[in-house]
Amino acid sequence: MTASAHFKALPSIDKLLQTAQLAALRERVGHASVKSVAQQQLQSLRDRILANDAMAIDWIQSSSFLDELAALIETHTESAFTSSMKPVFNLTGTVVHTNLGRALLPDCAVTAMAQAATQAVNVEYDLERGERGDRDTHLEQALCAITGAEAATVVNNNAAAVLLVLNTLAKNQEVLISRGELVEIGGAFRIPDVMESASCILKEVGTTNRTHLKDYKSAIGANTALLMKVHTSNYEIKGFTNVVAEAELSALAKAHNIAFVNDLGSGTLVDLRRYGLPHEPTVMEALAVGTDVVTFSGDKLLGGPQAGIIVGRKNLIQRIKQNPLKRALRVDKITLAALVEVINLYKDPDRLHTRLPLLADLTRPLPEIEELAARVLPVLQQTLAGKAEVAVVNCKSQIGSGALPLDLLESRAIEISVTAAKGATDAALTALASAFRALPKPVIGRMHNSKLLFDLRCLRDESAFLEQLASLRV
Repeated sequence: MTASAHFKALPSIDKLLQTAQLAALRERVGHASVKSVAQQQLQSLRDRILANDAMAIDWIQSSSFLDELAALIETHTESAFTSSMKPVFNLTGTVVHTNLGRALLPDCAVTAMAQAATQAVNVEYDLERGERGDRDTHLEQALCAITGAEAATVVNNNAAAVLLVLNTLAKNQEVLISRGELVEIGGAFRIPDVMESASCILKEVGTTNRTHLKDYKSAIGANTALLMKVHTSNYEIKGFTNVVAEAELSALAKAHNIAFVNDLGSGTLVDLRRYGLPHEPTVMEALAVGTDVVTFSGDKLLGGPQAGIIVGRKNLIQRIKQNPLKRALRVDKITLAALVEVINLYKDPDRLHTRLPLLADLTRPLPEIEELAARVLPVLQQTLAGKAEVAVVNCKSQIGSGALPLDLLESRAIEISVTAAKGATDAALTALASAFRALPKPVIGRMHNSKLLFDLRCLRDESAFLEQLASLRV
């Protein structure tokens, strides 16, 4: 047969779209999308005919060609409508995992988000006065009541909060900061870069490991706008060190009529020691020693949505709110709705660890994790029989996202190692990890000492995890 004959064997677009398979698909996703994919597939077949592709030509001549082509078009169309963002099992051992979305939200926050998303809400409307209002009013009172701050505002993340504070209070002026606090956070995002973007003049004081009050005193000049402290949440310097107490920095700033700003990074509104966790500086502690402005994240230790929260003196917060950048960095109604619900949970600290998913995972009792491991182990052993060795091992979980980097939590993990019969190589282990990530709900673990570890601290949906193992391809 000639190429012309093969071309004639191809169905028309109309004939393809009228097949039962694609007719149902058009009803679901729309005519234009299905037609576009069908045209692409037909053009690909024409190109293959011109290239004398024997495999394509044999396929076109087969009796099942039309049905198989329709199925191929359906697959490609469905793929275009499938989100690349999907739920995963976080078994990495890092509870607040930046790459996996950080804190999980409580049910009350999810409900509030759905309501804000599907209905008109008074996000920036004063119902009492019947005129435009301030979106910060929805959370400012609660934040101030919990922290003791005079005023509060919120932007889309903590880097934005720091940027906005610096640009408002120190534009074209000097900001004094210890060399030991010039941190880099995720994505190579550095405090000096933030200051430059905020149009501030960075002035380093002290040394990497030791900074004294006299270093700040001697550096203060006519163009100094504020003193800044950045909590080194994602690392610690040990040994021959010295840092200046926040109370001393606050007093020094007041003596020179300049502001003192403290970026807490992760930030928390409760003393974690009450739940048996290591201490992390709280917003209340920072404000109690006279800090003028405190910034912290909403989606780390707070356990809420991504946000940057700014609390402090009323006159300074008011200036920050009036900065034109505030509008560019503000949060939307959905984030605001979730954040309000999370902050309200902190009004009941006695039940917080049972109602906030983040704290529930961080405080999960070790016996509960051990019981889970005992149930999961035999199923995984059966699934991987003859292909890998599976055991329960002791491990350490970390909080993550820069919080308390040296403080680890006792946990239990499933340890998987490739058997010698399957070729105990790193490549084989990598392939196994890839197979788990290819499951309907991907399972994300971590590699350690040529073993694949699944830390069970954050595994809550045990049945869903076990049920999908039947589709594991190894």
